Amino acid sequence: MLYFRSTGARAWGLALLLLAACSRTPQPPAQQAPAAQAAAPAAAANPDDTGRPKVVVLGDSLTAGLGLLETQAYPALLQQKLHEDGYAWDVVNAGISGDTTAAGLQRIDWALSQGDVRILVLELGANDGLRGLPIAEMKKNLAAMIERAQEKRVTVLLAGMEAPPNFGPEYTVSFRQVYRDLAREYKITLLPFLLDKVAGVPALNQGDGIHPNIEGSRIVADTVWNVLRPMVDAAAAS
Repeated sequence: MLYFRSTGARAWGLALLLLAACSRTPQPPAQQAPAAQAAAPAAAANPDDTGRPKVVVLGDSLTAGLGLLETQAYPALLQQKLHEDGYAWDVVNAGISGDTTAAGLQRIDWALSQGDVRILVLELGANDGLRGLPIAEMKKNLAAMIERAQEKRVTVLLAGMEAPPNFGPEYTVSFRQVYRDLAREYKITLLPFLLDKVAGVPALNQGDGIHPNIEGSRIVADTVWNVLRPMVDAAAAS
C-alpha cells in the first residue's frame, strides 16, 4: 500500500465547514444529486468500447470535474498520461456531483460493467462528511463497493477524503480512519487524501474553495498518477 502526506487536510476541512455554513441556496447539493444521478449513467451507458483495459474512476463532483471542462477533470488528464506514456488503456469518468457512498454503491455494478475494467479508483465520502452522515454506514458502503470489485478481480485504488471539523474531532478522526482501516482489511492501495497539495490553496481552487481549478486538477492528476501507474503496470503483467 502507498501512503502520501495529507497536507492541506485541515484547510480542506475548514473549507467544507464554510460550504456547509453557506448552503442556504435554492438548490443545495443534496437536491441536485438525484437529477444528476439520473442523467449521468444514461449518457455513459453505451461507451465507445475499444476492448482495451479500463480504469474506472467512481466518485463525486471532484471526479466529475465540477466547474471544469470534461477534458480538464483529473480522469481526463489521467487518460492523457496513459496515452503519452504508451499505455493502450481507457479511463472512464464515473463521477457524479453530489454522490455519497450510498449513491456510489447503487452505481457500482454499472461502473464495473464498462468493458474490461482492470482498476477501480474509488473516490467517495466527501459528501458523507459534509452532511455528517453516520461513519459506520459510510464504511459499510465503501466496503461493499470494494468487495464487489474484488469479486470481479478488479484492483482497487481507494482515495481518502477529509471531514469538516464542525461535527467534532471524534467524527473527523474516525472519518479519516475509515480509509486506512479499509485499505488494511482488504489489502488495497490507499491514497490518504485526494486533494493533497491542493486543498486550502486559494490559487489552486475555484471560488468555492472546494473544487480544484485547472491547475489544481493537474496536481490531483499527478498525485493519482504516481500511485496508479505502478498499478497499471502490475495489472498489465498479470
